[in-house]
Amino acid sequence: MINLTPFLLFDGNCAEAMVFYQSCLGGELSITRVADTPMKNSMPPGQHQKVAYAHLKSNAIELSATDWLHPTRTPTQGNTVAMYLYGGKYIELRAIFDSLAIDANKALLDDLREMPFGTYGHLADKYGVHWFFRGEKAA
Repeated sequence: MINLTPFLLFDGNCAEAMVFYQSCLGGELSITRVADTPMKNSMPPGQHQKVAYAHLKSNAIELSATDWLHPTRTPTQGNTVAMYLYGGKYIELRAIFDSLAIDANKALLDDLREMPFGTYGHLADKYGVHWFFRGEKAA
């Protein structure tokens, strides 16, 4: 099953923001820092305390977030809120990714690929909406 939730990107203060949202909305909050993942081996030590993934779930409210980790792109108004498709099989995500990628901004397209946590991808569609993907590893 594929799920859709808002995805927020922060510039180093993701943990602080998500704790604040939890205090406002309640719910369960989980925070995983870069240092707690295999990604730390490919990132400079200054990035290790940044949030790789945060998730807040409270009844019908669900938010996912991260600190900005892309090495060459910078956060600006408009690219810090995205849609997040997660779960499901690679083939399901591939079909949705390929459909949304039609006329997408090629400079902002990170094709689906294997990561330590499963399949990952990102694109900004032809309307400028950013989409992040995470799912099962490809078979």
